[in-house]
Amino acid sequence: MTTRRSRDPLELPNTECDVVTVPARQGLEAVDILRRGGADAVGPVLHDHGCDTLGFLVPPGTAAAWDVPGSVCTETDGRGLRPVPELPAEGADWLLPPGEAEPATDPAVLREALDEAQRMIEAADGCA
Repeated sequence: MTTRRSRDPLELPNTECDVVTVPARQGLEAVDILRRGGADAVGPVLHDHGCDTLGFLVPPGTAAAWDVPGSVCTETDGRGLRPVPELPAEGADWLLPPGEAEPATDPAVLREALDEAQRMIEAADGCA
């Protein structure tokens, strides 16, 4: 059996997802960490227009076990949020749009990146 992963946003899988929301500074650091680790490590990422938070799309069911301090994981099951290029909410925009990223960020990889990002922020703030 052969499988193919498309980068065409019109051919994204029609799957539900959960959203991990973090403060923008930590989220931007985590995106950098994930992208340095490999382009395939990060899925679509939303940001609000106030630039206060970032939202990482993660596989459904992630919210049930998410316990990273300073972040919130929201279940979207049954609410219709799907990784499509159109914006899912007013006041939000894609930092990494669907079709230019993996369908979702691996929660374990995201957890590690958020932990590393927090350590980097604390170190930087401690030097000031």
